[in-house]
Amino acid sequence: MNLELDEDTDIANIARTVKVIAMVGASPKEARPSWGVARFLQAQGYRVIPVNPGHAGSTILGEKVHGHLSEIPPEAGVQMVDIFRRSEAVAGIVEEALDCLPDLKVIWTQLGVRDDEAAEQARARGITVIQNRCPKIEFPRYL
Repeated sequence: MNLELDEDTDIANIARTVKVIAMVGASPKEARPSWGVARFLQAQGYRVIPVNPGHAGSTILGEKVHGHLSEIPPEAGVQMVDIFRRSEAVAGIVEEALDCLPDLKVIWTQLGVRDDEAAEQARARGITVIQNRCPKIEFPRYL
């Protein structure tokens, strides 16, 4: 079994099927990686819903910022959570996502971010998990 090949197959499927992404740790600062990734994803046709308690109520790239995943209305149809936070924060974010996002299909952690225990909990619920990778780098191979 080639885990890297399996993950590449998952990424191809994610890139082609996901339409709505909640980005936890999104920043309004253009110099921040999260802003650049959000802008790239929007340019590819994805809806990116920013989540950042420090900027709740404002807008990033034309989308209202939510303080927490639980504040996103279920009808928004979030299919993927992209995590721009430290590894220590992942478990709580995954737990919240599993509890409040009925259309969730994917948990994605950015470069340098990993929590294998939280990933296993999500996988046990049927969620695809990609860790330590960036959709801005990975998606262009499949779009």
